[in-house]
Amino acid sequence: MKRQGVVLMAMTIALGFMLGGCASKAELEEMKAREMEISAKADQAAQDAQLAKAAADEALMKANEAERRAEERERLADEKMRKAEMMFENSMKK
Repeated sequence: MKRQGVVLMAMTIALGFMLGGCASKAELEEMKAREMEISAKADQAAQDAQLAKAAADEALMKANEAERRAEERERLADEKMRKAEMMFENSMKK
Protein backbone atom coordinates (compact mmCIF):
# COMPACT_ATOMS: atom_id res chain seq x y z
CA MET A 1 0.00 0.00 0.00
CA LYS A 2 2.81 2.36 0.74
CA ARG A 3 4.18 1.98 -2.73
CA GLN A 4 0.80 2.71 -4.32
CA GLY A 5 0.46 5.78 -2.13
CA VAL A 6 3.85 7.07 -3.25
CA VAL A 7 3.02 6.39 -6.90
CA LEU A 8 -0.37 8.09 -6.51
CA MET A 9 1.26 11.05 -4.80
CA ALA A 10 3.91 11.32 -7.55
CA MET A 11 1.22 11.17 -10.25
CA THR A 12 -0.80 13.86 -8.47
CA ILE A 13 2.27 16.08 -8.25
CA ALA A 14 3.14 15.42 -11.91
CA LEU A 15 -0.44 16.23 -12.95
CA GLY A 16 -0.27 19.44 -10.93
CA PHE A 17 2.94 20.45 -12.71
CA MET A 18 1.44 19.64 -16.09
CA LEU A 19 -1.68 21.69 -15.38
CA GLY A 20 0.45 24.48 -14.00
CA GLY A 21 2.57 24.34 -17.14
CA CYS A 22 -0.52 24.65 -19.34
CA ALA A 23 -1.72 27.64 -17.39
CA SER A 24 1.71 29.19 -17.67
CA LYS A 25 1.76 28.48 -21.39
CA ALA A 26 -1.64 30.15 -21.80
CA GLU A 27 -0.42 33.11 -19.79
CA LEU A 28 2.69 33.32 -21.95
CA GLU A 29 0.58 33.27 -25.09
CA GLU A 30 -1.63 36.01 -23.66
CA MET A 31 1.44 38.07 -22.75
CA LYS A 32 2.83 37.56 -26.24
CA ALA A 33 -0.46 38.72 -27.77
CA ARG A 34 -0.41 41.81 -25.53
CA GLU A 35 3.19 42.49 -26.48
CA MET A 36 2.31 42.27 -30.18
CA GLU A 37 -0.64 44.62 -29.66
CA ILE A 38 1.53 47.12 -27.79
CA SER A 39 4.22 46.84 -30.46
CA ALA A 40 1.66 47.50 -33.19
CA LYS A 41 0.37 50.54 -31.31
CA ALA A 42 3.92 51.82 -30.85
CA ASP A 43 4.63 51.35 -34.56
CA GLN A 44 1.44 53.24 -35.43
CA ALA A 45 2.35 56.03 -33.01
CA ALA A 46 5.82 56.31 -34.58
CA GLN A 47 4.29 56.45 -38.05
CA ASP A 48 1.80 59.12 -36.93
CA ALA A 49 4.67 61.10 -35.41
CA GLN A 50 6.62 60.93 -38.67
CA LEU A 51 3.59 62.17 -40.61
CA ALA A 52 3.08 65.00 -38.11
CA LYS A 53 6.74 65.99 -38.37
CA ALA A 54 6.57 66.01 -42.15
CA ALA A 55 3.47 68.22 -42.02
CA ALA A 56 5.16 70.54 -39.50
CA ASP A 57 8.28 70.75 -41.66
CA GLU A 58 6.16 71.63 -44.70
CA ALA A 59 4.24 74.28 -42.74
CA LEU A 60 7.52 75.78 -41.50
CA MET A 61 8.88 75.87 -45.04
CA LYS A 62 5.73 77.66 -46.26
CA ALA A 63 5.88 80.11 -43.34
CA ASN A 64 9.53 80.90 -44.07
CA GLU A 65 8.71 81.49 -47.73
CA ALA A 66 5.79 83.77 -46.80
CA GLU A 67 8.06 85.72 -44.44
CA ARG A 68 10.68 86.09 -47.17
CA ARG A 69 8.06 87.42 -49.62
CA ALA A 70 6.68 89.82 -47.01
CA GLU A 71 10.16 91.18 -46.28
CA GLU A 72 10.77 91.65 -50.00
CA ARG A 73 7.48 93.52 -50.40
CA GLU A 74 8.32 95.70 -47.39
CA ARG A 75 11.73 96.48 -48.91
CA LEU A 76 10.11 97.45 -52.23
CA ALA A 77 7.51 99.59 -50.43
CA ASP A 78 10.26 101.39 -48.48
CA GLU A 79 12.17 101.98 -51.70
CA LYS A 80 9.08 103.43 -53.42
CA MET A 81 8.41 105.61 -50.36
CA ARG A 82 11.97 107.05 -50.52
CA LYS A 83 11.59 107.76 -54.22
CA ALA A 84 8.24 109.46 -53.62
CA GLU A 85 9.74 111.57 -50.80
CA MET A 86 12.67 112.57 -53.00
CA MET A 87 10.28 113.57 -55.79
CA PHE A 88 8.21 115.60 -53.32
CA GLU A 89 11.29 117.35 -51.92
CA ASN A 90 12.53 118.12 -55.44
CA SER A 91 9.13 119.55 -56.39
CA MET A 92 9.14 121.74 -53.26
CA LYS A 93 12.59 123.16 -54.13
CA LYS A 94 11.43 124.49 -57.47
